Amino acid sequence: MTDEPLPIEARLRAAGLPPLPRTAWLEIDLERLAGNVRAIVAALPSGTLVEAVVKANGYGHGAVPIAHAALAAGAHGLCVATLDEALELRAAGLRAPILVLFPVLPDGVVEAARAGIAVAAGDAVVWPRGLAAYARARRRARGRLGELAVHVGIETGLGRDGLAPDQAVAAVRALADVPGAHFDGAWSHLQAPEDAARTARQVDRFQAVLDALAAAGLPAPHRHLLASGGLLAVERYVGGERPVFDGLRVGLALYGIAPEGIPIGGAATGIQAALRPVLSLRARPVRVAELPAGEGVGYGPSFVTARASRIATLPVGYADGWTRSFGSRATAIVRGRRVPLVGTVAMDAVMADVTDVPGPPVTPDDEFVLLGEQGGDRITAAELAQERTTITWEVVAAMAGRLPRVYTAPAAAVGIRTLTQDRGPWRTSRSGMAISVTSRWT
Repeated sequence: MTDEPLPIEARLRAAGLPPLPRTAWLEIDLERLAGNVRAIVAALPSGTLVEAVVKANGYGHGAVPIAHAALAAGAHGLCVATLDEALELRAAGLRAPILVLFPVLPDGVVEAARAGIAVAAGDAVVWPRGLAAYARARRRARGRLGELAVHVGIETGLGRDGLAPDQAVAAVRALADVPGAHFDGAWSHLQAPEDAARTARQVDRFQAVLDALAAAGLPAPHRHLLASGGLLAVERYVGGERPVFDGLRVGLALYGIAPEGIPIGGAATGIQAALRPVLSLRARPVRVAELPAGEGVGYGPSFVTARASRIATLPVGYADGWTRSFGSRATAIVRGRRVPLVGTVAMDAVMADVTDVPGPPVTPDDEFVLLGEQGGDRITAAELAQERTTITWEVVAAMAGRLPRVYTAPAAAVGIRTLTQDRGPWRTSRSGMAISVTSRWT
C-alpha cells in the first residue's frame, strides 16, 4: 500500500463514508487483490477454474468485499469452511458458485440446497445422513426444493477429511439415487506441497480415484487438488508436465502472501513476484506521554524505562488479534522509522517507545504501521509470524471483527466495515436468498 498524505478521516470524508469509531484500523487494497487474481489466472492453463477461498472472514480481510473483488477480477467461484460463511455471501447478493469444504450437518445440507450452495461429501457417517435429510425434504416439498450440488472429497494423505478412495464410486452412485442431487466435482488437499515425493503420492491417489469414477461411467465434472502452496511449489503441475486438473483453490496467495517454507522456482517465480500484500494494520496513538527513568510500562510490568522516555499508546490489543506474544518483540513504523513495541500487550492496547524518533515529538496525529508499508520500510506477515512462532495464515486470519476495515481501490477509500457500519460497492440487495444463483461449477 502506498503512503497516503491525507489522514484517514479526510480520505473517508472525501469518499462520503462515515468516520472510524477508533484510531486503529485495517486497510485492504482491492486493486492489489484484483492484481493477484489476474496474475494467478494468467499463469494457469487456459480454462482452469480459480476458486477464491474466503473462509475465516476472507482470511481476516472481510469475506464479502473480498469475494466481490475476486470475482470481478476473474475468479470463477468461492470456497468457505462453514455453511454460515456461505449463507453470509448469498445474503450479500453473491450469485457465483460457493462450495463449503468442511462437513455440513444434515439440516444444513437442506439449507444449502435452498440457497444454491454446494457441499462436500467427505465422511462415511455424517454425509449419508445429510443426503438422506435432503431426500426426505425434497419429497416433502414435492420436488420444489432446490438442487443439491456435491463435491466428493477424497482422502489422499492429509489424514483429516475425505472419503477413502475405495468409497468414492459408491458415494457418487448414491447421489444418482436421490432426485435433485448432482455430482459436481471431486477434490482433495495436499498435506505438504513442498515435499515432492509426498505430493506425487497424493496426486497419483487422486488420479486413481478419478480414473475409477470414469471407468464406472461417473466422470468428475470438476477436479481440484491444488491450493496456494501447490500452485507455487508443484511446478510440474502448473508448467505443463502434468495437468493442474481443472480447478485451483487459491487462499493465501489471493491476499498477496506466498506460503512460507515453499521452494519456488520456474514459472511459479513469476507468480510470486506478481503477488502484492493486500492488508495493512494502522493506528494512531490515544496517548503520548513522557515517562521518567525507572517507570514501568503496562502490566507486570514487563518493561521498565531505562531513561526518560516518550511512550505512545496504540489502541490495538490481543482482542484485535495482536497477540500477547508480540510483547517487547515486535516493532511498528512511524514517520518511516522502526520503533520498538514495549511492555505487555493488553486486551486493547500496545505501547511504542518513540523516544528516538527524530524531529518534533510524536503526537496523537502520527500514523503508525504495525503490518504493512510506510516510508520505504515494510513489516510483513511473514516477519510477524516469525516473531510469534506461527504461520502467516494465522497472522492475518486472527484480525478481529471489531477492527474497522477500510477498503481502497486503488488509493482512495471506497468502503468501510465496522461493527455498526457496512458501506461500499459490495452492498447489494439483502434479498440474496431469493435471487437466482449459480450453484453449479460446470
